[in-house]
Amino acid sequence: MKYKSNDNFSHGDERKIGVLLVNLGTPDEPTTLAVRRYLGEFLSDPRIVEIPKFVWWIILNLIILNIRPRKSRDLYKKIWLENGSPLLVISKKIVQKIRDSKSISDKKHVIVNLAMRYGNPSIKSALENFKNQNIDRLAIIPMFPQYSAATTASIFDKVTIEIQKWRNIPDIRFLSTYHDNPAYISACSNKIKSFWEKEEKSEKLVFSFHGLPQVNLHKGDPYHCYCHKTARMIASELGLKEEDYIVTFQSRFGNQVWLQPYTDEVLENLAKSKISSVDVFCPGFLCDCLETLEEINMQSRDNFIACGGKSFNYIPALNDDEKNIKAMEKIILDEISSWDNVHLNLEENLMATKKLFDKHKHNRKI
Repeated sequence: MKYKSNDNFSHGDERKIGVLLVNLGTPDEPTTLAVRRYLGEFLSDPRIVEIPKFVWWIILNLIILNIRPRKSRDLYKKIWLENGSPLLVISKKIVQKIRDSKSISDKKHVIVNLAMRYGNPSIKSALENFKNQNIDRLAIIPMFPQYSAATTASIFDKVTIEIQKWRNIPDIRFLSTYHDNPAYISACSNKIKSFWEKEEKSEKLVFSFHGLPQVNLHKGDPYHCYCHKTARMIASELGLKEEDYIVTFQSRFGNQVWLQPYTDEVLENLAKSKISSVDVFCPGFLCDCLETLEEINMQSRDNFIACGGKSFNYIPALNDDEKNIKAMEKIILDEISSWDNVHLNLEENLMATKKLFDKHKHNRKI
């Protein structure tokens, strides 16, 4: 194997800290071809579907990728913005605001990049950018607060596949979960409080998280527990009683049993039991996307009203709100703080190294 180096590398160059924020991903455009390409990459990940590879290849390529892209394309068209997919547009805004924040922008040796686990901008391209800027410390921050093997672990897999091709391996820190991080919890509770200051509080608050096959829970995936802890902590900050809120799981597909209760069934039952108003918040989604804008704010809203409900309020994701930016800054700074504290000494050593290297002509590149 030919290991990758920075072609412009020079001994004694400033070493930098890379911070990579990674979201799930999105098609490049709401077309059948683009959605098929995206779904092909997404559903080919063994972290997503844990069945024998050959069996799944047949199902995926002969059935799913010939049917689902057209359906998904139509759903994406409903929420697509003039400048692209909401998930990508909002993710870019978050990263740019983090870069521009004083706590990060003052640190010229810290570089913050965005990547998508599936689609563009790719993890590979973001890491190449870091390599070419001489980063020797790398912090990976998934944009999923609750760890799951199907999401967070897949980012780890992809990063290590790419990094193992490098000649100079950086120090790596991987934040696996921040489901109970006080800054994140506070951002969520403040989002709900701000919404209630503008809109009348409904009879029931529904926390809707993305679902997983139930078998993952039995195999030891902590995601289900983390979701419940997140909801409990937010509810506590809001002063809610146990009967004031409910935790549900959405976005299931296929014939497997998924984590329960299911969001759509809960909302239907609430409407039929004379709960006339609900507020729905999705703490697991830092950015609004197909699952929140179409599945919750369109499909779920329509179903709730059709079953007898009167008022359905979707509380938007944290997105690029100031509280979320502050929370992400805090999470990033906590991850890199020990590296940051030794940066000045490191730079002094690098300058000494450069002088020593330049002194010996036989070390110079021929």
